Amino acid sequence: MATELTAQPSGDSKRIPSVAILVAISSLSPFAMNIYLPSMDGMMKAFEASAGEIQLTMAFYFIAIAVGQIILGPISDQYGRRPVVVAGMFLFVIGSTLCLLAPTVEFLIGARIIQAFGGGAGLVLARAMVRDVYGREQAASMIGYVTMGMAVAPTIGPAVGGFLDEQYGWQGGFILMLVFGIGVAIFSWSHLPETIHNKAPVSVKKIGNSYYLLCREKMFWAFSAVAVLMAWLYFAYLGGAPFVAVSSFGLTAKEIGLYLMVVSLGYILGNYITGRIAARVGIIRMIAGGAVIGFFGVSLLLAGTLTDSLNGPLFFLPMFFIGLGNGISLPSAQSGAVSVRPELAGTAAGLVSFFQVGVGAVVSSLVAYMISAGVAGGDEMSMILVMFVGGVGGIISVAAVYAGEKQQNEFANT
Repeated sequence: MATELTAQPSGDSKRIPSVAILVAISSLSPFAMNIYLPSMDGMMKAFEASAGEIQLTMAFYFIAIAVGQIILGPISDQYGRRPVVVAGMFLFVIGSTLCLLAPTVEFLIGARIIQAFGGGAGLVLARAMVRDVYGREQAASMIGYVTMGMAVAPTIGPAVGGFLDEQYGWQGGFILMLVFGIGVAIFSWSHLPETIHNKAPVSVKKIGNSYYLLCREKMFWAFSAVAVLMAWLYFAYLGGAPFVAVSSFGLTAKEIGLYLMVVSLGYILGNYITGRIAARVGIIRMIAGGAVIGFFGVSLLLAGTLTDSLNGPLFFLPMFFIGLGNGISLPSAQSGAVSVRPELAGTAAGLVSFFQVGVGAVVSSLVAYMISAGVAGGDEMSMILVMFVGGVGGIISVAAVYAGEKQQNEFANT
C-alpha cells in the first residue's frame, strides 16, 4: 500500500523512471512466483517431501507479498521509493541464492519468504512511483504500459521454467531467477531515480483509522469479496495443477509450462476486453460477466472429471475461461473497492491485495494438502471441489454487490 502523496508532475526528466525500469522491478516477483511451477513434482522427489510441503514454498511466498502490500508503501513514504526498491531487489538476490543452496524444504521455504519480500517491493511501489511524477491521465496511461509488461512474466514464466527443468532439474528456474534478479538490482541501483522529495512520516494511528473507516463500508466488503473469490479460483488451480498434471495425466515439466500459459492468455484477453468496454458497460455488469465466465470454466472442469473425459489439454483448456473471467471481473471489482472512499483509494487498494494474496496462500495450501491426504480421491477432484466453492462464492458476492448498489440508488433517490 502506498499512501497517496500530492506530488505534481515534474518537468525534471531526471526524476521520471523509464517504462523499462518500472516493468523490470514489477515483473520480478510474478516471474519468480510462476517459473518454478513445472518443477514442483521434481522438487517433491529431490527433497523427499509431500505435495503439501512443497506447496508451502508458494503459500509463504504469497504471505510475504501480502505483508509487503501493507507495510512497504508507508515505509517508502517516509524514506523514499528508491532506497526501498533497491534494497528489495538486492534482498531478492539474496533469497534466490539461498533457494539454490537449500538443503531442506524448510530452508527453501525461508528463502522463498526473503525472495518474495524483496521482489514485492518493486511490485508494490512501481505504481506509486508513476503516481508521484505524472498527472492523473498520464498516470493511467503509464500504469497501463507497466501492467502490459508485467503480464508477460507470468505468461512465459511456466514455459521457460518447464524447459529449464528438463535441462537442469528443479534448480534451473531458480538459476534464472538469480540472474534476472542480479540484472534488475544493478539496473535499479544505477538508473532508478527518487520520485518523491517531500517525504513525510506516516502515523500508525492514521493508517489504523483509514482501515477502520474502510471496514465500516458494506460495499467495500462486497467488492472485495468478488475480488478475493475470483482470485480464489486461480490460486486453487496453482495449488493443484502442477501435481495433478503429473500424477493423473503424466505430463512432463515442459508440457506443464506450456499449458499453464493458457491461464495468462485468458487473463490478458480479459484485461483487453475490460479496457475496451468497461466505461460503456459499467463495472457492475463487468463483474457479473466475469464471475459467470469463471464459473463456466470451473463447471467444465467438474463435468470433465465426472464423465472421466479429461486429458492433459482438456485439463488446462477450461482455465482459459477462468483467466478470462478474472481479467474481466478483477479490474472492475478492484475499481469498485477503491471508489467506495476515494480519499482512501491507496489504503483500499493495498487492503484488497492483502486479502487476495492472503486467501490465495490458504487456498493453494488447502488444495495441496487435500491432494496429499487423498481427500476426494487425492486427484483433480480435490482441486476442482475447492475451485467450485470459490466459483459459487463469487456468484453470491456478485449478488451482494447488486443488492448493495440497488440499496444505495434507492437511498439516493429518496
